[in-house]
Amino acid sequence: MKLIAGLGNIGTKYVFTRHNAGFMLADSMALSLGLNFSENSKLKCFIAKNNDYIIIKPTTYMNLSGEAVRAVADYYKIGVNDILVVYDDLSLELGKIRFRANGSDGGHNGIKSVIQHMGTKDIARLKIGIGPQPNLPSEVFVLQNFTKEELEKLKETLTIAKDGIVCYFTKGIQETQNKYN
Repeated sequence: MKLIAGLGNIGTKYVFTRHNAGFMLADSMALSLGLNFSENSKLKCFIAKNNDYIIIKPTTYMNLSGEAVRAVADYYKIGVNDILVVYDDLSLELGKIRFRANGSDGGHNGIKSVIQHMGTKDIARLKIGIGPQPNLPSEVFVLQNFTKEELEKLKETLTIAKDGIVCYFTKGIQETQNKYN
């Protein structure tokens, strides 16, 4: 069983914000697999699953995402090597994605929470570019909605990212990085 944790913020006012790129990929992945999300308050997330994948969208808001990732990993006995966290990255240009096997939080509070709750920096991740950041504070920029043109570009990016996720879970990080980064 593989866990895909798309990070974002719940609520209609956040649906099309840059900070919800992880949720958008989770939605797109679930749709392509014919899965529907249901809320699981015990695990603090919306969850969609089949025999191969568990896809979650934490209901804890971005800064506490690690609570849900940990709860789901513990409940389903999913090891850290079978987890992929998907989130926005303002240092990456819109349209770019980057797979990483591990690393620091890079100033992103969602992945910071995941690292803290999982107790390791060895968490594979997929960063979805939302930049470049204009002359605005990052907390303002990430909560702005994508423009219509940006959403079209993001839609193409998410299609590529879904293929990258399948590659990651079947062929490993090195081949995935070589092909998609």
